[in-house]
Amino acid sequence: MIEPRSAAVLGDDGLSRCAWSASDAEYRRYHDEEWGVELRGDRPLFEKMSLEGFQAGLSWITILRRRHSFRTAFHNFDIDHIAELVEQDVDRLMLDGGIIRNRAKIEATISNAAIVRQLVQDDPGAFDRLLWSFAPPPNSRSRPVNFGDIPAVTVESTALSKALREIGLRFVGPTTVYALMQSSGMVDDHVVGCWRAA
Repeated sequence: MIEPRSAAVLGDDGLSRCAWSASDAEYRRYHDEEWGVELRGDRPLFEKMSLEGFQAGLSWITILRRRHSFRTAFHNFDIDHIAELVEQDVDRLMLDGGIIRNRAKIEATISNAAIVRQLVQDDPGAFDRLLWSFAPPPNSRSRPVNFGDIPAVTVESTALSKALREIGLRFVGPTTVYALMQSSGMVDDHVVGCWRAA
């Protein structure tokens, strides 16, 4: 049941949620426990950025269902470990049916890890601070009522994308970066009527 004027859907547990999370139990758990929750730390944010990059052109549920395999394949997204991967590792990852076998995205993840490692080597937390420096002020825009109110890109995601590309990161376009901002709690796009809406 869709609530009036809202893109929230009433679940069988009596809680209203953003409609995108209603079709799948894994989506629902992700919505309830992770999406829009503030995430801090160089490694967790590197993981989110990497997974959002793999998601480009695919549905998020595809990535979510493979997240455990991604974590195994990429050593729990340990930045130092990934930065040391070589061509033979790329070839091995291309054979891993548990992840998205896209050579450009795999190579970008390794390259991005090397760049982030250099960024945080002498300044732990620098990647976290860089990302969060582009977060808009809380409550700086109206809560979305329906999905048409949720942008694909914003001024902030465009600026952050530009900053990330300037330091050499790849698969960080404005749309991907906005998805990162949503998933890591830099913006709150839970719709009116969703129990997670603050």
